Amino acid sequence: MNKDVIIACDFQSGEETLVFLERFGDDRPFVKIGMELFYAQGPDIVREIKDRGHKIFLDLKLHDIPNTVKSAMKRLSGLGADLVNLHAAGGRAMMEAALEGLTRADGSRPLLIAVTQLTSTSQQTLEEDLLIREKLEEVVLSYAHNAKLAGLDGVVCSPLEAGAVHERCGQGFLTVTPGIRYPDSKGDDQHRVTTPEKARALGSDFIVVGRPITRAMDPVKAWRRCVNEFTGK
Repeated sequence: MNKDVIIACDFQSGEETLVFLERFGDDRPFVKIGMELFYAQGPDIVREIKDRGHKIFLDLKLHDIPNTVKSAMKRLSGLGADLVNLHAAGGRAMMEAALEGLTRADGSRPLLIAVTQLTSTSQQTLEEDLLIREKLEEVVLSYAHNAKLAGLDGVVCSPLEAGAVHERCGQGFLTVTPGIRYPDSKGDDQHRVTTPEKARALGSDFIVVGRPITRAMDPVKAWRRCVNEFTGK
């Protein structure tokens, strides 16, 4: 896949999501379906949006024992998503099981990436809540390395860490980066953030953008601005 902007469709209902996407006319932006929408609408919303011609990042962040994750990935594999994820904190055995479950009988599968550390996680949170004393960037790089060893296609990380991930894991190892904000935007619950243009310079392969697009006065204009600044198109 080429560099792209993924819109985080974190809406409360399928109807609200489809009305939002209809605003884009003949354009078919890459979209993220997360836990809020998936839990509200179930698998059918994935199929519906896919049938409309959109690429889909199914962002459910699986994290459980290997056998459970493997079984869940078998179910998700048939929904038509282009990209799915899990938590790298589940370990290499879980990630390997997930990859096995996601792979169809003909050998095809969606791309599989692992969440390293959420962009809402700070060094203080890492140390005080998770009892991890290592530097945040080193934790991200260690998790990314484990994901690569498990055979995954890439990771979710902050754009601030994308370049270091490529250095550790190779340029072909995907970096999908949320935490995209403009200088005049609120950071909300995000800590490790930057702009679309800076994310491109730092080496992000995909940026995930939610509120700066979905809550904009003109979401289509905001999306096109992100695409132009991130991809140059």
